Amino acid sequence: QVQLVESGGGLVQAGGSLRLSCAASGVIFSINRMGWYRQAPGKQRELVAIITTDDNTNYADSVKGRFTISRDNAKNTVYLQMNSLTPEDTAVYYCNMVVPGTLGPRNYWGQGTQVTVSS
Repeated sequence: QVQLVESGGGLVQAGGSLRLSCAASGVIFSINRMGWYRQAPGKQRELVAIITTDDNTNYADSVKGRFTISRDNAKNTVYLQMNSLTPEDTAVYYCNMVVPGTLGPRNYWGQGTQVTVSS
């Protein structure tokens, strides 16, 4: 059973930083990509950042220059360093992992970790 376990969320003042971690466990033969999404109250879940196994990255425009995604392939772990946080970054952050499947790519999600930025 594949599981994604997130950590590192919390409450921070505007301008502060947080680092999220997400560790994947279980039987994992290969990974297409890992990433982070977020969902604020009353809004749809949106992409924050993704990273592929060869370290290609993609960021939402709203976080470019402030957030950095990285991964440790040996540990099946992905990180999100968040700097210069603003109240608009307040949301539940979800880890995502995409792996190859016999019928196409399969998505796995973490349980989510709350990030709250106070003004």
